[in-house]
Amino acid sequence: MLKNYMKEGQKLPMFGVGPYIVYGMGMVAAIGIILFGYVFKIGILNAPWTVVFRIVGAVLIALGLTVWYIGALRSDMDESITDNKLQTKGIYAWVRNPMYSGWWILIIGITLMWHNTWMLILPVINWCIMTISLINTEEKWLAGLYGKDYEEYKKHVNRCIPWFPRKK
Repeated sequence: MLKNYMKEGQKLPMFGVGPYIVYGMGMVAAIGIILFGYVFKIGILNAPWTVVFRIVGAVLIALGLTVWYIGALRSDMDESITDNKLQTKGIYAWVRNPMYSGWWILIIGITLMWHNTWMLILPVINWCIMTISLINTEEKWLAGLYGKDYEEYKKHVNRCIPWFPRKK
C-alpha cells in the first residue's frame, strides 16, 4: 500500500507510515480529551497548576512545531529520499524522526493545556504507538537499505526524543 507513494526506482516511500502515526496519536489525544475533559471530568487540576500546565503546554506546542518544521521543511529529507541517501545531518543528528517527534511533542503540549492528571498517560501511549510503528516499518526499511551505516546511526541518535548526539 505505501509503495503507491514511491517514484520509479525509489527505494523508500516518500511519506512512510507518518500519516498513520500522526493520525493515531491525534486520535488517542482526542479520545483522552473527550473522556477526561468532558465525559468523566476527573483529574482536573486547579490553580496554580492550571497556569503551570498551560505554560508548559504552550512551550511544548512551540517546540513541537519547531522540531517538525526543521525536520519537514528546513532539511533536505525529500532530496535524501529521492536520492536514496541516509539523512544524518542537521536536526537528524539530534533525533532520527523529527517530523514524528515534532507532532508527538505538539500533542503533549495540547494535552497539557487541559491541566488534567489523567491525560498524563496519553504521551506514554502515543510514544508506544510511534515507537512500535517505527520499529516495525521505517527502521526495517532503513536497515535493509543502508545496513551498517544505519545501525551505527541508531547507536548515536535517539529515535523519538531530540537530544545531543552520543559520542562515536
